[in-house]
Amino acid sequence: MSEKVLVTGCAGFIGYHTALELLRLGYDVIGVDNINDYYSIKLKYDRLAQLKSHANFAFHKVDIDNTLAFNSALAGQSCDYVIHLAAQAGVRYSIENPQAYGRSNLMGFLTVLEWVRNNPVKHFVYASSSSVYGNETSVPFGTDARAAEPVSLYAATKRANELMASSYSHLYDVPATGLRFFTVYGPYGRPDMAPMKFAKQIMERGQIDIYNHGKMCRDFTYIDDIVAGVTKLLGKPTSAERRHRVLNIGRGEPVNLMEFVELLETAFGHTVKKRYLPMQDGDVERTWADVSELQAITGYAPQTDISTGITAFAQWYKNYYAHGQLA
Repeated sequence: MSEKVLVTGCAGFIGYHTALELLRLGYDVIGVDNINDYYSIKLKYDRLAQLKSHANFAFHKVDIDNTLAFNSALAGQSCDYVIHLAAQAGVRYSIENPQAYGRSNLMGFLTVLEWVRNNPVKHFVYASSSSVYGNETSVPFGTDARAAEPVSLYAATKRANELMASSYSHLYDVPATGLRFFTVYGPYGRPDMAPMKFAKQIMERGQIDIYNHGKMCRDFTYIDDIVAGVTKLLGKPTSAERRHRVLNIGRGEPVNLMEFVELLETAFGHTVKKRYLPMQDGDVERTWADVSELQAITGYAPQTDISTGITAFAQWYKNYYAHGQLA
């Protein structure tokens, strides 16, 4: 009998790719997503359609911040593992719509924690974010950093998730791991993130905004490497002595923003106009992951360099948005 995994946010970028790989590996997957309209629901439904083509996939359209609906949808279900990826994403949007982050990232997270408390699993893996480091100056970022001064509400909610999970691990013996994701990119990516935004403008011969006048770098991590890390970690729960832990998951090699743009231009065969602007509120100058602990636990070893990843992403983008029909 196959092991069963609950994946929240299964129609999202990381959730879709993770669920797809779990299905390929032979797990039974229960997917949960509310298909909100923060970005193109067509993209979400296209991801979901691929998951639904698998006989070992079941889907529930439900919002995690609706506790009664969530519990009702999963009534009678038991899972071996939970991968909790559902959340209101986006650093900049948290300035415009803070209430959405309170509902999804705090109340929704509590709903899932309570479900895990009442339906014990072998391992509860959840999404945190590199944004919790704020303007940390010591690089690469290690999980022993204080992470006590988030510069966006989004980052604050993700740090709160870590503290909430830690308390549940302590109180209710929940084996839990939080993963601080570092700038994930690749096919079926989020349209609100730089790779997709820049690709759209390059294809349309438009203009891109370059913040902090280009003096920024990110630890860009290809989606296949992220998925490999998550799936390898699943079967390696926390110990009785250390019930909750937080790990970085990234490539471990920061890339300058302007180099990233140049690689995109090369991959798409066009240059793009650039508007140089000051740093935006809530943003940070650089991210850089120390992934040594994840490597020690799982053998995690990212395989996709930035040039290879951008080439693969660009090929997908051109195929998906054929004939200039850009979302």
